[in-house]
Amino acid sequence: MKIAIPVENKTLEANVSTVFGRANYFLIYDTEREESVFVDNLAQSSAGGAGIKAAQTVVDQKVNALLTPRLGENAADILEAAGIKIYQAINASARKNIDAFGDGKLSLLDEVHAGFHEHGDN
Repeated sequence: MKIAIPVENKTLEANVSTVFGRANYFLIYDTEREESVFVDNLAQSSAGGAGIKAAQTVVDQKVNALLTPRLGENAADILEAAGIKIYQAINASARKNIDAFGDGKLSLLDEVHAGFHEHGDN
């Protein structure tokens, strides 16, 4: 299974980014191979629609799940249409979130926000 996590730095010890659309990178982690790849989030500097563009980046990585603390509804719609499950990340490192996910300790993200349309989607 492949999971995506928005992070600010290219390390498993980086904290999960509090913003999805404007995170610096996406960690793509393969739970079967225990391999990680960091993908630049080209949407982070977008004038608007960052969440939508970031969601498409995640979809393009063919992941099965996203771990994030929050998400805008437009991004959530894109991810859900692609069959990607969205889980509520904990306030900790990417590695701790991967472990929590593997242990079944993360719940599905049940609340998305309308987005910050004047400042770009998150």
